[in-house]
Amino acid sequence: MTIIFYVFAFSALMISFAKSKEKTKTALKKAWKSFENILPQLLLILLIIGMLLAVLTAEQISSFLGARSGFVGVLLASLLGSVTLIPGFVAFPLASALLHSGGGIMQITAFVSTLMMVGIVTLPLEFKYFGKKATILRNSLALGFSLMVAVIMGAIL
Repeated sequence: MTIIFYVFAFSALMISFAKSKEKTKTALKKAWKSFENILPQLLLILLIIGMLLAVLTAEQISSFLGARSGFVGVLLASLLGSVTLIPGFVAFPLASALLHSGGGIMQITAFVSTLMMVGIVTLPLEFKYFGKKATILRNSLALGFSLMVAVIMGAIL
């Protein structure tokens, strides 16, 4: 399947290049600049993830975030997700690594959903643009929804 995506992307790039060389070059330059901007964050996060996975054993991860940690593990994962600022393209591989290292479905679901939706770190910025009431309401609803989704995923899977 990966090869199909690469072939499709390369074909689309060639079609774009055939239609407009200048626009394609400009788009590729912008894409490269975006990649350069994201790369330091990505490398730092991958380094942190690698160090954590090297230091923590599967048993330790399982005790904190495993299925046997129960709702306390879900709350811990929600807290970690709420205060962590990680882009989505890193969060999902991290979740996969945690899952394969002994994390539970409910706990990892809570971690990822709060990571994407609850923003403790970004509260000051949200307060400035949306106001305190809207920010607290949004974050509270997002936290509630994350916990609800975690419980549902735990029941389904």
